[in-house]
Amino acid sequence: MTHQLDNLEAEIQRLLTENDRTAEQGITIQRRENTVVLGGEVESAQRRDEICRQITTRFPEVEITCDIGITRAQAPTEVEEIS
Repeated sequence: MTHQLDNLEAEIQRLLTENDRTAEQGITIQRRENTVVLGGEVESAQRRDEICRQITTRFPEVEITCDIGITRAQAPTEVEEIS
């Protein structure tokens, strides 16, 4: 891996925060050996895919695992029973 891992997390955060297309601050970044794992939740699959695309494009030499979930943005369709 040619990219310095010491600064990688900060560079990814900066890319996500400062990029007009994402402006995302809620993504976590964890290093696991030679892999970077992206976590957190966003409001759509398209947003998740765009975030992962930007990072893999910017850091092609880094193995990226995109573990970003999708939050439910609509109202629930069933009644929750509380006992």
